[in-house]
Amino acid sequence: MTLTPSRHDAAVADLVGRYRALPPGTRVRLAKKTSNLFRFGDAEPTGTLDASALAGVISVDDVARTADVQGMTTYEDLVEATLPHRLMPLVVPQLKTITLGGAVTGLGIESTSFRHGLPHESVLEMDILTPEGELVTATPDGEHADLFAGFPNSYGTLGYALRLKIELQPVSPYVRLEHRRVSTEDLAATITEVCGDGSAAGPDFVDGTVFEPGEQYLTLGTFTEDPGPGVSDYTGQQIFYRSIRERTSDVLTVHDYIWRWDTDWFWCSRALGAQHPVVRRFWPRRYRRSDVYRRIVALDRRYGFSRLAHRVTRTPQEEPVIQDVEIPVERLAEFLDAFHRDIGIRPVWLCPLRLRGERTWPLYPMQPGELYVNVGFWSSVPEVPGRPDAHNRRIEELVADLGGHKSLYSTVHYDEGEFWKHYNGPAYRALKERYDPHGRQPDLYSKVTR
Repeated sequence: MTLTPSRHDAAVADLVGRYRALPPGTRVRLAKKTSNLFRFGDAEPTGTLDASALAGVISVDDVARTADVQGMTTYEDLVEATLPHRLMPLVVPQLKTITLGGAVTGLGIESTSFRHGLPHESVLEMDILTPEGELVTATPDGEHADLFAGFPNSYGTLGYALRLKIELQPVSPYVRLEHRRVSTEDLAATITEVCGDGSAAGPDFVDGTVFEPGEQYLTLGTFTEDPGPGVSDYTGQQIFYRSIRERTSDVLTVHDYIWRWDTDWFWCSRALGAQHPVVRRFWPRRYRRSDVYRRIVALDRRYGFSRLAHRVTRTPQEEPVIQDVEIPVERLAEFLDAFHRDIGIRPVWLCPLRLRGERTWPLYPMQPGELYVNVGFWSSVPEVPGRPDAHNRRIEELVADLGGHKSLYSTVHYDEGEFWKHYNGPAYRALKERYDPHGRQPDLYSKVTR
């Protein structure tokens, strides 16, 4: 939704007032209709604050190519507001219900990340409600520059972004795709070549799909004004990821390209039957969305339907392995080789990324100028008897050995010392002491491992 600045100011004043009225010691979270986290353990008792009035776009500036956006705004609504201006955020995470504030405090990625980095790198300023109840404006070089830099990957433990001013980029109406099959031996070199130095030359979008060991494709997307003879639609019976194997080229509207993965939650909807031709015909189109599938998974985790089924059928229990990791491109082949051997999930998503400039971000320390590849895998594998987290622990070890990083939206098994080694404990503690001296929110380790 769009709203006036005065309505935004009133919504902020109301939320801040309700937050400050909570009893001291109350652990707080902002209530959301949807979530894209995959940590399903029992949460601590908390006070919840309805933040639904902070889910709109305040303004879009066509000339400056910026937008003022409330923190709880979903990317679905943000894109709907910017596309009529022939603009879009520099990085749009692939699932519609990811919120802007969530992507900044919890990281996000997509096929523009080889050029534009991560969503927080296009933020110009943020209004943040700190755990102490202060409302501060954080900018790259202002009084709260430390919070601006440390907010990414803090997952709400240093406060909540209530308003963000972000950069936008111009778009064309269509995106032309090339699906290029690449050999295992040439994969890393080809990724490096097509990504170049991240300048405006070359493709506008780059990502990849590994279907089987030795069968991987890079998809290069380029904005175009001319769709040519036809435009594909993967919101109905056709399924986008299957087309990568079947076609060498394609054209989508820019809207459908942005949300190409959401209709089938990449390929994960197949586990719920939504890709079966008969089921798909009767599964309402409005419910072919990632948030619907995620709710189904959450219900299963909550009530244990699948675990019960495995007990009844005397089949091995399954270990969920739902992770995104960043691997230096030159170590990608090593990671995939070990992953195929030890984990065996497929397909796997690949998404190149690099920081936009020389600036670094303390809680997710990546090297400027270095090209990484995000590897995403979301499925389950048979449990190792007596070691129910064996596969997730193997991935954490592998990522650390290869100089990579692991996103924290899903299960985390590092011990506390190793965790803070990877996520810059000294920098985090300094921020916690300044902005949450009374421990109103849990620390990052407690939040992601509890």
